[in-house]
Amino acid sequence: MKRIFYLSMIIGLAFGSCTNNQQKGNQQDTMQNMVKIPDSVNFQKDIAGKRTNLYVLKNKNNMQVAITNYGGRIVSIIVPDKNGKFIDVSLGYDYVETFQKDGEPFFGALIGRYGNRIGKAKFTLEGKEYNLDANDGVNTLHGGKMGFHAQVWDVKAVNDNSLQLHYTSKDGEGGYAGTLEVEVKYTLTDDNSIDISYQAKTDKVTPVNLTNHAYFNLNGEGDSTILDHLLTIKADAITPVDEGLIPTGALMDVTNTPFDFRKATLIGARIDENHEQLKRGKGYDHNFVLNKTAGLQLIANLYSPKTGILMEVLTEEPGLQFYSGNFLTGETKDGKGGKAYQYRSALCLETQHFPDSPNQKNFPSTILKPGDIYKTKTVYKFSTK
Repeated sequence: MKRIFYLSMIIGLAFGSCTNNQQKGNQQDTMQNMVKIPDSVNFQKDIAGKRTNLYVLKNKNNMQVAITNYGGRIVSIIVPDKNGKFIDVSLGYDYVETFQKDGEPFFGALIGRYGNRIGKAKFTLEGKEYNLDANDGVNTLHGGKMGFHAQVWDVKAVNDNSLQLHYTSKDGEGGYAGTLEVEVKYTLTDDNSIDISYQAKTDKVTPVNLTNHAYFNLNGEGDSTILDHLLTIKADAITPVDEGLIPTGALMDVTNTPFDFRKATLIGARIDENHEQLKRGKGYDHNFVLNKTAGLQLIANLYSPKTGILMEVLTEEPGLQFYSGNFLTGETKDGKGGKAYQYRSALCLETQHFPDSPNQKNFPSTILKPGDIYKTKTVYKFSTK
């Protein structure tokens, strides 16, 4: 009996040891498959009297999203590919100082007070002309040089899967009227979605158009191209632009043009065609007029055949700016891990109201009045197929 007892103990210990080792091995495999996010120490800095930091959201699937309160920027998005290997699909930097460089292309930033361009850096509202910060030739782009992307946001709440940020845009900032109180909440859900909820209120009439400027490459950040991605956009028209990339005020039917993404299409298939709008944008840099009604709806899909990663875009907004990374140059190696971000090596899908709406009477209004609440939501959902 003693022999049987001791033999049972030995088998039990061996089985327990194997189980523990297997669990440790699985954990080690998962850790080996994980991509390292930038070091949070590199984001701890005092800027304009406020402290910046890096916040990492996680879910039960080991997906991670790193966000800094400098510009409310998404720094990394780490998701599994079709083989279970984790990769980073969002461009960014390893140091907060790099985001402060002149000419930095708004990597991952929260954009305001007005996303996209306003022609000739001015508009007239209630009989008064407002002159804005011209930072894109004679035009204003993404709120001006010191737009929301260049501000330190206050952290209102943070936990394992959400980050709530607040920013007060003072009356006259960037040339805009009114003090605008803005709150943005990032939430990483267990279905691998990044929910971005925006809310704002003002004490004076002002245009508001908020968005996020994440750059995606579903092959992995630092990969050389997004031209092999398949893109679907539910839009029958775009708002064509003039030579300065300001909307003409008309709508252009996408039928029989390189802008028809109503069916999944390789981004590189038509990007260099001899089309006036492609020449003006140096590729795709256009607002798509979405086929949607009110509420949160699926409006775009992005898919990488290489990694099997699918990104679905849902929004409450009427427009989507598809930008194909035409102004990335790869001249410097200041991307994460010393990478050079090459020409057309990432794209943006910026949910928004239309560009230059304060100067375009036929576009959906972007005017926010005192007593009203600006509220909108966008979701980037990741999966594999």
